[in-house]
Amino acid sequence: MFRQFLLSNIFFISSFVSAELPEMIIGKESISPGIDLVFEGAIKDDVFPAKKFGSENNSDIHIEVLANWNEDAPRGSPLDGFVAYLKINVEILNQADSTRKTIELLPHLNLTDNLHYALNISLPGERDDLYTLIFTIEPPIDSAIGLHYDWREEVGSFLSQTYRFVYRDLDFTEIANSSRR
Repeated sequence: MFRQFLLSNIFFISSFVSAELPEMIIGKESISPGIDLVFEGAIKDDVFPAKKFGSENNSDIHIEVLANWNEDAPRGSPLDGFVAYLKINVEILNQADSTRKTIELLPHLNLTDNLHYALNISLPGERDDLYTLIFTIEPPIDSAIGLHYDWREEVGSFLSQTYRFVYRDLDFTEIANSSRR
C-alpha cells in the first residue's frame, strides 16, 4: 500500500517537472564592478502595460537579462541583488536574410526572477530561422543615479565602460511555439 502511494506520488511530482516550460539560457557573463549577467530567451508573457512592454498576442518570445551583484561587487552591494539603472539593448539579426531590429530591455518584475530587464518581442523573420543576438550593456544615462563620495573614491563610476556580447545560431522555434497558459 505504502509502495503504491509512494510510486503514484513520484509519478505525480515528475509530471510537473517534465511539464516545465521551455526557456533558453543564451549566455552567462560577468562584468565589472561585480555584476553577473544571465541572458535568456523565454516564452512570451502577459506583462502590464502591454503597450509599453510588448503584447503577448503580438510577440514571439520574451528576451530577458538578469543582472545581479556577485561576490566581487563593491562593499555594501547585496549579494545576488538586482543591479538597477543599466541601459540594455539587444540587436536581433535574422541570419537567413539579414533583417534586424534593435530593442531596449526595460525593468520587469515577476515571482520567478524578481527584478530583471526584459521585453516581449516579435522576431524579424520566421520563428524557425536562426538568429544572432547582440546585447549591449551601457552605463546609466548621465544624472540618472547619484554617486556618493565613498563610491566615487573606492569604485569610481557605476559602470566604467560599454559591454557587448554576441550569441549566434540561436533557434527560438520551441519557445516561440509555446505558451504559458
